[in-house]
Amino acid sequence: MHLFDTHAHIGLITEDPIEQLIIVQEARKESVDCIVSICNNLQDFFQVYENLKTAAHVYHAVGVSPSEVANLSRGWEEKIEEGVAFPRIIAIGEIGLDYYRKFGNKDSQIELFIRQLEIAGRLGLPVIIHNRDAGRDVLEILKEKLPSRGGVLHCYSENWNYAKEALNLNLYISFAGNVTYRNARNLHETAKNMPLDRMLIETESPFMVPSSHRGKRNKPAYLSETALFIAELREEDPETVCEVLFRNSLDFFQVTP
Repeated sequence: MHLFDTHAHIGLITEDPIEQLIIVQEARKESVDCIVSICNNLQDFFQVYENLKTAAHVYHAVGVSPSEVANLSRGWEEKIEEGVAFPRIIAIGEIGLDYYRKFGNKDSQIELFIRQLEIAGRLGLPVIIHNRDAGRDVLEILKEKLPSRGGVLHCYSENWNYAKEALNLNLYISFAGNVTYRNARNLHETAKNMPLDRMLIETESPFMVPSSHRGKRNKPAYLSETALFIAELREEDPETVCEVLFRNSLDFFQVTP
């Protein structure tokens, strides 16, 4: 079995460089062959990248999340382009909109989101999209601004009807550990009915820990529970589901492990 964790906040699990390396190496023992490291801000991106630069199975996204809209420093766009020049940078992200926490204001979030979509388009990279309580605005913006390499709606939280709209665009949908929760009926319906070849999985660690590990901090080593739950939900062979999910990730990010 091969697994690809498409979204892990390694720097939020621990700030210790040695422990970060241990975490990503432990994941390999649990069949997680590839990981995408995600940072919410550029300062953390450069630090985590330095800590994990010897981990060849860890890829990186660079971008500014909506949580940082009020803390933008001068030259942030140039910093993104500087980061993209590093090896194993495979996406712009995570970027998007978050109306739940009310970071900054809607206009400033939308401007930041659009500017990073345009950067991704110019650099020929896909985008990793954050959406919390902003689904309609996210979708309308993507209809106009989604870069040619497409994007993934990470840690999916909308319903099946929304997913059908999203799948009409060049988008993938990624499920985290919360799909394993008993009351996550909207996620169950979407994961069961959507085309498997447009699906990715992630841990969103240290958050969204799968149900059997509730009470712990999530980490990439727990990814298999999400994959196996989806296979059971879809009533499909687990090995086949894992193989397709892994291949989807390689194709979307255009990487060769």
